[in-house]
Amino acid sequence: MARPVTMVVFVLPASLRRWVSGRGEVAVFAVGDDRDSPPTLRSALEALRRSHPLLEERLRDECGRIRRHISMFVCGTHSRGLGGLDCAMPPGAEVYVLPALA
Repeated sequence: MARPVTMVVFVLPASLRRWVSGRGEVAVFAVGDDRDSPPTLRSALEALRRSHPLLEERLRDECGRIRRHISMFVCGTHSRGLGGLDCAMPPGAEVYVLPALA
Protein backbone atom coordinates (compact mmCIF):
# COMPACT_ATOMS: atom_id res chain seq x y z
CA MET A 1 0.00 0.00 0.00
CA ALA A 2 2.27 2.75 -1.26
CA ARG A 3 1.30 6.35 -0.65
CA PRO A 4 1.55 8.87 -3.50
CA VAL A 5 4.74 10.93 -3.59
CA THR A 6 5.65 13.98 -5.64
CA MET A 7 8.65 16.26 -5.76
CA VAL A 8 7.85 19.86 -4.84
CA VAL A 9 10.25 22.73 -5.49
CA PHE A 10 10.02 25.78 -3.24
CA VAL A 11 11.28 28.89 -5.05
CA LEU A 12 12.58 31.37 -2.48
CA PRO A 13 13.12 35.13 -2.49
CA ALA A 14 16.55 36.49 -1.57
CA SER A 15 15.34 37.42 1.93
CA LEU A 16 14.79 33.74 2.86
CA ARG A 17 17.83 32.17 1.22
CA ARG A 18 20.15 32.62 4.20
CA TRP A 19 18.48 29.65 5.90
CA VAL A 20 19.24 27.33 2.97
CA SER A 21 22.88 28.22 2.26
CA GLY A 22 21.93 30.89 -0.27
CA ARG A 23 20.00 28.60 -2.60
CA GLY A 24 17.07 30.00 -4.57
CA GLU A 25 15.26 26.67 -4.73
CA VAL A 26 14.73 23.79 -2.33
CA ALA A 27 13.24 20.47 -3.45
CA VAL A 28 11.41 18.10 -1.12
CA PHE A 29 9.27 14.98 -1.53
CA ALA A 30 5.67 15.45 -0.38
CA VAL A 31 3.81 12.27 0.61
CA GLY A 32 0.06 11.71 0.73
CA ASP A 33 -1.57 10.76 4.03
CA ASP A 34 -2.77 7.43 2.58
CA ARG A 35 -2.77 5.65 -0.76
CA ASP A 36 -5.92 7.51 -1.88
CA SER A 37 -4.84 11.02 -0.83
CA PRO A 38 -2.61 13.20 -2.96
CA PRO A 39 0.36 15.01 -1.42
CA THR A 40 -0.64 18.46 -0.16
CA LEU A 41 1.03 21.77 0.56
CA ARG A 42 0.90 20.78 4.23
CA SER A 43 2.86 17.56 3.57
CA ALA A 44 5.37 19.48 1.44
CA LEU A 45 5.91 21.96 4.31
CA GLU A 46 6.31 19.05 6.75
CA ALA A 47 9.05 17.64 4.51
CA LEU A 48 10.62 21.11 4.38
CA ARG A 49 10.50 21.27 8.19
CA ARG A 50 12.47 18.03 8.42
CA SER A 51 15.16 19.13 5.96
CA HIS A 52 15.30 22.90 6.68
CA PRO A 53 13.65 23.65 10.04
CA LEU A 54 14.98 27.22 10.29
CA LEU A 55 13.40 28.13 6.96
CA GLU A 56 10.11 26.41 7.66
CA GLU A 57 9.62 28.20 10.99
CA ARG A 58 9.74 31.47 9.06
CA LEU A 59 6.96 30.27 6.78
CA ARG A 60 4.52 28.82 9.34
CA ASP A 61 3.48 29.90 12.81
CA GLU A 62 3.44 27.76 15.96
CA CYS A 63 -0.02 26.42 15.02
CA GLY A 64 1.19 25.27 11.60
CA ARG A 65 -0.59 27.98 9.60
CA ILE A 66 1.15 29.95 6.86
CA ARG A 67 2.30 33.21 8.42
CA ARG A 68 0.21 36.27 7.55
CA HIS A 69 3.10 38.04 5.87
CA ILE A 70 3.89 35.07 3.58
CA SER A 71 2.10 34.18 0.34
CA MET A 72 2.56 30.89 -1.49
CA PHE A 73 1.71 30.37 -5.13
CA VAL A 74 1.31 26.76 -6.26
CA CYS A 75 1.94 26.43 -10.00
CA GLY A 76 1.04 30.10 -10.46
CA THR A 77 -2.13 30.19 -8.33
CA HIS A 78 -2.35 31.57 -4.79
CA SER A 79 -2.62 28.66 -2.37
CA ARG A 80 -5.60 30.27 -0.61
CA GLY A 81 -7.67 29.84 -3.76
CA LEU A 82 -6.69 26.17 -3.99
CA GLY A 83 -7.58 25.15 -0.44
CA GLY A 84 -4.65 26.57 1.54
CA LEU A 85 -2.54 23.94 3.27
CA ASP A 86 -4.83 21.19 1.96
CA CYS A 87 -4.32 21.99 -1.74
CA ALA A 88 -3.08 19.02 -3.76
CA MET A 89 0.45 19.11 -5.17
CA PRO A 90 0.59 18.03 -8.81
CA PRO A 91 3.68 16.15 -9.97
CA GLY A 92 6.65 18.51 -10.21
CA ALA A 93 4.84 21.35 -8.44
CA GLU A 94 6.62 24.66 -7.94
CA VAL A 95 5.69 26.72 -4.89
CA TYR A 96 6.74 30.35 -5.09
CA VAL A 97 7.18 31.86 -1.62
CA LEU A 98 6.69 35.61 -1.43
CA PRO A 99 6.97 37.78 1.69
CA ALA A 100 4.68 40.78 2.03
CA LEU A 101 6.09 44.05 0.78
CA ALA A 102 6.22 46.87 3.30
